[in-house]
Amino acid sequence: MISTSDRQDAAQLIDEARAEGARLQTACAELGIGTNTYRRWGWGGQDRRPQAVRPVPRHALSPEERQQVLEICHRPEFASLPPGQIVPRLLDEEGLYVASESSYYRILRACGEQHQRGRARTPRPKGDPQRHRVTRPNACWSWDVTYLPTRVRGQFYYLYMIVDIYSRKIVDAEVFDQESMGNSSEVIQRAVLREGCINKPLVLHADNGSAMKGSTLQATLQRLNITPSYSRPRVSNDNAFSESLFRTCKYRPDYPPDGYESLSAAQQWVTDFLRWYNHEHRHSAIRFVTPEELK
Repeated sequence: MISTSDRQDAAQLIDEARAEGARLQTACAELGIGTNTYRRWGWGGQDRRPQAVRPVPRHALSPEERQQVLEICHRPEFASLPPGQIVPRLLDEEGLYVASESSYYRILRACGEQHQRGRARTPRPKGDPQRHRVTRPNACWSWDVTYLPTRVRGQFYYLYMIVDIYSRKIVDAEVFDQESMGNSSEVIQRAVLREGCINKPLVLHADNGSAMKGSTLQATLQRLNITPSYSRPRVSNDNAFSESLFRTCKYRPDYPPDGYESLSAAQQWVTDFLRWYNHEHRHSAIRFVTPEELK
């Protein structure tokens, strides 16, 4: 709250500025107040917020009830139990209900008695997600798996696609009849061999799918000196490069809306798409050159 003397000083400063030709709105902005606040201060208005009568919630706990909650938590039989266990046990054994579980937590927190207990470490904030700065080709790849429809309803092929974030080049794209850790490992190995970046610093970003986090793939990444990176849980836009590439793929004019006849037909279509994307497509994110030219 601003004291009365400070309000009077602020109003006087604004009056002097206006006498020198300053505009009211500009003078008030210099002090960080609004014009209506200045008028109220200039008229001798007092800040009545501290004296305002605020309604008390009808179901608020009384001081006696809050003290009773603390006494219950201090009982020897409840000393090592959380409120989630105290409330139902108290109700079952004594037929007593004083407050809800959240109220127990709120009262304990207000009294400084809500602390981490046990041998587990105190939870620590994780902070912002890890970021990678890409300044050259084959420094950071993004990859994902998407469905490709077939002529059989409910049956799909699986398209693995890896894109280099710097050049936007598709370094590998392959189609399988199933999604597995083994297929993921094979795709990564072939992409690394094709690009000639074995044992060079490389970050591989993916979502949290099982095929991207399995033990077989982790062993392959460790052997190839690749650093894995993953999207945050329940965050849908952490793998935007691969998702955008899938949209470009599936909105091509020759994309078969009725599905592929066979696995070989899907593989041939993806091969043609890869050739068009890397050698003919002018990418807007790299100033309308083809990914192969930037490579």
